[in-house]
Amino acid sequence: MALHRDIFWVGRQWAVTAAGIQAVDQRLRGVLDIEIARLWDDDLVQSRRAKPGVNAADFDKALTMARERFPQAPEANPFVAQLEALGVIEAPVAAPVLPLMKLRAEGRLARFMPQWRIRR
Repeated sequence: MALHRDIFWVGRQWAVTAAGIQAVDQRLRGVLDIEIARLWDDDLVQSRRAKPGVNAADFDKALTMARERFPQAPEANPFVAQLEALGVIEAPVAAPVLPLMKLRAEGRLARFMPQWRIRR
């Protein structure tokens, strides 16, 4: 995969972009890239770091830069989730309000309308 157009940091082998951590060498075709959602998955990070040919110092610098830029989302408390499921705590329901579409034909039908042409 090509590097994302928003590049925040570039090292010798790794780059921190808006897509996450990406290998600068495009011959790898995105095999070693780590998306933003998986930056905090330590098993995945260690497996990428252990690959042969990976510059560990550059990878660690890219990982710290990416984790500073994209902080980990706080996990939901399972106890609160259970209370919401039981109805003890009312969870706010965000229902999207869609505008009503009004389809109407004013005047005559289009197939009976005279066609207009540009005359030279």
